[in-house]
Amino acid sequence: MGDKVTDLLIDALKQALAEPGEQPLYKTGKLDGLFAARTGPSGEAAERATREGLLEVVRSETKGKATVEWVRPTSQATEFIQRHESPVQTLKDLQAILQTNRERVPFWLADMQRDAQALVQRLSDEAAKWTHRLESLSEQVEHALRRVEAAESPALTPAAGDSLWAVDALTYLDRRRAGGARDDCPLPELFAALQPKYPDLSVPAFHDGLRRLHDRRAIRLLPFTGSPNEMSKPEYALVDGAEVLFFAAR
Repeated sequence: MGDKVTDLLIDALKQALAEPGEQPLYKTGKLDGLFAARTGPSGEAAERATREGLLEVVRSETKGKATVEWVRPTSQATEFIQRHESPVQTLKDLQAILQTNRERVPFWLADMQRDAQALVQRLSDEAAKWTHRLESLSEQVEHALRRVEAAESPALTPAAGDSLWAVDALTYLDRRRAGGARDDCPLPELFAALQPKYPDLSVPAFHDGLRRLHDRRAIRLLPFTGSPNEMSKPEYALVDGAEVLFFAAR
């Protein structure tokens, strides 16, 4: 009986030393304890552990009719194990711990990889959200700038000699830029955009209107910088001194 009690006591002390913090002295309901029962060899081992100062009671809780004693090992618990257990058994326990942890390494690596992948995904999602916000803000700023530019441009009125198609020309240039076009608008393209609504618009009248818009700083007329042979539909170009103006921009 004494050997049985000692074995139970050693196992309980090992468990107490392996787990941090406080632990129940006895198993109560679903609550695991260091000792399985209050009677028999298990109860005798528990009573010996507290009597000899191997385990100290740190607090007690009353649950219904049962009192749960919470204990933690003292420094004497380690000395007791060393006195009563052979070095061979200690080495075998250490070997078992090493084997268990070695077998768990792949699982730890898998957990770490999943955590890393989850972190990368969260960072990617956050980056996508910020990119969307910045793009939306950039678009709002661009629209605001266009409104400011429109407010600063002189009003177009027939009384001032402006053609009716001038407003539509400016609207087309604004929509073209809002649609993502980064290059300046070729004059043949602008003329073609106006033709369906203004079929009687002639090229000379088109040129006169563009000059007025340019003089009033509503648009900029820009030169063709390539070879004359590369110019498509040169009849729409506007000659200004030594320059051949072929593009329009707001």
